[in-house]
Amino acid sequence: MSRPTHTALLRRRVLLSESAACFHLEFTVPELERFDFEPGQFVSFLATDPAGKQQTRAYSIASASQGNRFDVCVNRVEGGFFSNLLCDLEVGQGLPFHGPHGLFLLRAPLTDSIFIATGTGIAPMRGFVQYLFPEDGPDRSQGRRIWLVYGTRYETELYYEDYFERVAASRPNFFYFKTLSRAQETWAGSRGYVQQLVEQIAADHARQCEQEPRLVDGAAFSIHSYICGLNDMVSANRDTLKALGWERKQIIFERYD
Repeated sequence: MSRPTHTALLRRRVLLSESAACFHLEFTVPELERFDFEPGQFVSFLATDPAGKQQTRAYSIASASQGNRFDVCVNRVEGGFFSNLLCDLEVGQGLPFHGPHGLFLLRAPLTDSIFIATGTGIAPMRGFVQYLFPEDGPDRSQGRRIWLVYGTRYETELYYEDYFERVAASRPNFFYFKTLSRAQETWAGSRGYVQQLVEQIAADHARQCEQEPRLVDGAAFSIHSYICGLNDMVSANRDTLKALGWERKQIIFERYD
């Protein structure tokens, strides 16, 4: 069964990190009045490679649904056909795609949540945060506490840092943590891997709930985690949370390798 395709037209391109060759790309879908999707979903771009073979590549959407627009976050990969194609697109050029797809979605009812990401795994987390804390609409967080834990190697690879810090400064229930695994001596923030911070946050949450239970009507758990990144990172965080007594249904994840 064929999937309906549309054209994504590039309207804006922003270099997020020169050292990592990472780009933020903003698209419109001209033939649609609205392109609706759930935060956390992905689109699949289509293109024909130099050998004449049609290639398909999935990219998480890095935004919340807004009219007929969507964003993606792409690292240029040496020799990578699709990453170079997207990174070299000029404003006004388009690519066919189908979607939205995917089940990496916020669970209902919403609970306290830990968002965990490394690298371009930050893309769906940006969509979650935009949806829960819109700049020009009603707050959808329902007062739930939301932690974003983001890990990269270097300070230059902290994508969307200004945005997340702005949200954290304006919303009392959103907390932004960042950690670097290869930080320079001048870095004054956290060092190491995301699971170290996640373990601390989850343990603190458990202690707080013992003192003051946070019940959510209709929810089996008072907290969930949402993890996106490479397999080793996902596995490390799942193991960390399971060791703290978390159940499998509390841990939602998406790998991209």
